[in-house]
Amino acid sequence: MKRSGLITKKIGMTRLFDEAGVAHGVTVLSVGDCAVIGNRTADKNGYVAVQIGFQEAKDKHVNKPQLVAAKKTGVKAYRKVVEFRVSEDCLIPVGTSLSAGHFISGQMVDAQSTSKGKGFQGAMKRHNFSGLEASHGVLKAHRSLGGTGMREWPGRVFKGKKMAGQMGNETVTVQNLKVFGINEEDNLIYVTGSVPGANGTFVLVTDAVKKDHKDLPVPTKSAVESQKPEVEEVKEEVTAEPAAEEAPAVENATTDTATEQGE
Repeated sequence: MKRSGLITKKIGMTRLFDEAGVAHGVTVLSVGDCAVIGNRTADKNGYVAVQIGFQEAKDKHVNKPQLVAAKKTGVKAYRKVVEFRVSEDCLIPVGTSLSAGHFISGQMVDAQSTSKGKGFQGAMKRHNFSGLEASHGVLKAHRSLGGTGMREWPGRVFKGKKMAGQMGNETVTVQNLKVFGINEEDNLIYVTGSVPGANGTFVLVTDAVKKDHKDLPVPTKSAVESQKPEVEEVKEEVTAEPAAEEAPAVENATTDTATEQGE
């Protein structure tokens, strides 16, 4: 069984207390208006996947191919669209709204997002190099990289050599994070520990691939079901109106009185 993941937005970090009163640092992830906008089947596409959309967007803010595809399926255009590979028994109908109830408290998840960009950095900060000596004999090269091309052979720099360059702003996945709690009312997920990326970054949350899972909602728990209000049956009390009282026979009483006086 392989379930779909969710697209969330990183709100920030806070701390929550467990039943024993121990404080835990958690990352708050908002599920928002995450919904299913398409399915991929083995017969038609050659693989099985669920297409998820997050954060509705105006037509002018969406690429034309995505806008045309959304109109064909009869769904709204979304700012972020991601496909999650799933098993055939975990396909979700198109149009289904997803909620934080897709996960349960205590389970392990993997979080993937784009890390913070640090700009162009040197080798010591980017790759944790120790640098050159800080004593006499080193002339203004204490934080330099050192030799990179070796000798006459190969006489060149190999691809992938650790050197200065762009740091951060890359896709990072953190595995085996524990779900501390779920807030279905506000559609929030509390994950223990840190998640890469700045606040406001899109974060893909999936079931941990290196852990076994039990009692998970398959294929998902719909947001409509989790937020369905309890409707109480109201019984209308029907009160019968009292019957109209008959008016007294005034004419008969008058006639009887006149007869008695005549006698």
